[in-house]
Amino acid sequence: MSAAASRPESPRGDSAQVEGLSDRDRRILALEGRTFRYVGAKERHIREQLGMTPTSYFVRLNALLDQPAALREAPAVVHRLRARRVSSHESAGDRSGDAPTGRVA
Repeated sequence: MSAAASRPESPRGDSAQVEGLSDRDRRILALEGRTFRYVGAKERHIREQLGMTPTSYFVRLNALLDQPAALREAPAVVHRLRARRVSSHESAGDRSGDAPTGRVA
C-alpha cells in the first residue's frame, strides 16, 4: 500500500497530512510567497491551479495564519501576513471605531 493511499481524506477531498496541512494548504502558502507582475494574475492562478474562487482562497488563507502547522511550513509568509493583519486592525480601528475584522485581504 502506498503512502498516499494510507492517508485519510479530508472533507474537501484533499489528502490530510500528518503535519496537519493538506496539499492544498501547502500550495496556498507557496502561492502567497510568490509575486505577480500583472493585474489579475494571482486571481487567475488561484482559479486555474487551485480550483478555488479568490474569496474562498482568502478565507482559507486567513484560517491558515492561526495554525501552528502553517507557521512551521512557511514562517516568513505567515509572519508577514500576520503583521499585515495586525496593521490593518490598527488602521481600521482608527478610521471607523468599529471592531476590526482580522482578515488579511
